[in-house]
Parts: sequence; C-alpha cells; structure tokens
Amino acid sequence: MTGLILTVALATVIGVSLGLLGGGGSILAVPLLVYVAGLPTKEAIATSLLVVGATSAVAVIPHLRARRVRWRTGLVFGLAGMAGAYTGGRLAAYIPGSVLLTAFALMMLATAIAMIRGRRSNPDRPAPHELPVLRVVVDGVAVGLVTGLVGAGGGFLVVPALALLGGLPMPVAVGTSLVVIAMKSFAGLAGYLSSVSIDWGLATAVTLAAVAGSLLGARLAGRIPAEALRKTFGWFVVAMGVFVLVQQLPTRLSTNPILWAPAVAVGVAAATTVAVRSRKHRARASGQPDGPDDNAPTSQPPAAPPTTARSPAR
Repeated sequence: MTGLILTVALATVIGVSLGLLGGGGSILAVPLLVYVAGLPTKEAIATSLLVVGATSAVAVIPHLRARRVRWRTGLVFGLAGMAGAYTGGRLAAYIPGSVLLTAFALMMLATAIAMIRGRRSNPDRPAPHELPVLRVVVDGVAVGLVTGLVGAGGGFLVVPALALLGGLPMPVAVGTSLVVIAMKSFAGLAGYLSSVSIDWGLATAVTLAAVAGSLLGARLAGRIPAEALRKTFGWFVVAMGVFVLVQQLPTRLSTNPILWAPAVAVGVAAATTVAVRSRKHRARASGQPDGPDDNAPTSQPPAAPPTTARSPAR
C-alpha cells in the first residue's frame, strides 16, 4: 500500500514535467514504475506509454486554446511516429528487458546533455507555418521507433526536431509535440499489448495523478525561470540515468568503489565544465567582458593630447 501511495504521489511529477517542459514524462515514468511500483521492465514501459499518452492529450488543451499547434505538421509527424512506435513496440518482445532498460538509461543521458546545453535559436529566421512533409515523415518514423522500443524520447526528441530542424518557435514546438507524443504513445502501447499485460488499476491511478500534475504544470509555466528549470531537470535526469545504468551492472561491479571513483570524478568535471561555459555564455550575451576589471571605467578621464600653440596670423 505504501508503494502504491508513493507511486501515485510521484506520478504528479510526470504531469508537471509535461505541463512545464512539453516532455520528460517517460523519463520519469519508467524508473518510477520499475523501482517504486516494482513492475517488470516491459510492463513498466507499456504502462508509461499509456500514462504519457493520456497526460499529453490533456496537456495539449491549453495550447490549442492559445493556437500554439501546427495541425498538419503534428498529424503527419504523429502518423509517421505511430508507425515507428508500433513497430518498436512489436520488436521489443524479442529484446531482453535488461537491454531495453540499458538503452533507456543511455537515452536519458543523451536527453539530459541536450537539456543542459540548451537549444540555440535564431530569432532572425522566419518561422514557417508548416514543415516539409518528407522531413516530417522521416523524423517521425525515427523518433517513433525509439519511443516504441524503450518508452522514452517523446517530447525531448520531438521538440528539438520541430524547433531546430523545422524552425518552429519554441511555444509552438511544445504545443505541437504534445499532439505527436499522444499519438506515438498510444501506438507504442498497442504494439506492447500484443505481448505484455498491464495492471489497469495501477495504470489508471498513475494516469489520473499525472493528468492532475500536468494541469499544475500549466499553471506554473511562466512563473519559474525556464533556463534554471531546464538545467535543474537535466541534472536530475543525469542522476537517474546513472542510477539505472548502475542497476544493470553485476553486483560485484555496482558495489565496487573503484568503479564509483572515476564516475564521481567525471561527474564533477562535467558539472564544472558546464558551469564555466554557461558563465562565459551569459557574459558574452550581456556584452560584459570575462575578466573582472577589463575595460572598467577609471575615476578620471584620460588626459587630452598636447596641442601646439599658434600665434595668430597677421
């Protein structure tokens, strides 16, 4: 009973992530269902697809009202993603759960790195109304296949694809991605249901909690600095990804301090590097020099150059 209550309570974080960032639900849902709810890996992935799909369908409503959805792009991307996700869900039946969980952890780390680094935007480039169909289909199939296989890579693959490759503004990319995530998640779930059964009572409880969290996330959007939120969440995903990877190692390796020492050193070095680069980027963006005293104004203006006196012309 305690595990169920904790699972449902933490499921609200899944919805908050979707409401605030337009993604991140599956990144939280799979570890939650595996390590807190105690579900087998494939059942956890299938359940997460149901939770994320239903939550995304609800979270898109505020974006629809604000007209932040590109329907043609979203539907074409979603249909292509559904084909890839269903194929991935069927292929997952032939792949061991440990391999799927390891691939999921690697996807978490790749996603976290992209979140921490941020997305470069070009404000001078005009935003297209819709994206080319061929590009949307190719991206949709690729992202859908990953989603169907490991139950991850929804919003944090779709949003960069729409924003970076397609040039959509970020709010529109987030709103459109929720349509795509819902479509792909339900298709991936259909692929899994051919070989996996779901605890529908637990799935319903977690879904309702996640939907409530998405409504809370929508209300919090705009009140929390996006940059700080994105980087904090990125480092949290790094920690979760490392935890999942370590759980897949043999016991004699996962408990060996010789393995943890380099991992901690690499983590500290990575955190320091990102912090230094972020500081330099902010300094360049604000037009300030990197050094503390460069080009600092002096208390007195520089002396004027000497002039040669001339006698008045006669």
